[in-house]
Amino acid sequence: MPSPRVDALLKDKKVSRYQEFLLEREELMRHKWIMSESHGRDVGFEVALTDWVQHHRHQWRSERNAKLSAD
Repeated sequence: MPSPRVDALLKDKKVSRYQEFLLEREELMRHKWIMSESHGRDVGFEVALTDWVQHHRHQWRSERNAKLSAD
């Protein structure tokens, strides 16, 4: 679930590249936290990044773009 800050950015259809980076980074950090919790240790940024890009990034971007188009 996006934070209120993310929702506010998504409502603005003119999302800058930096804002887009911040949205993606926030989602990545959430993924890192979830992975670390499930492994019982800090998995590290690189491991979380690799996993997120390979398994979740495409779907996350598609859903985000669909939400932007629908608004």
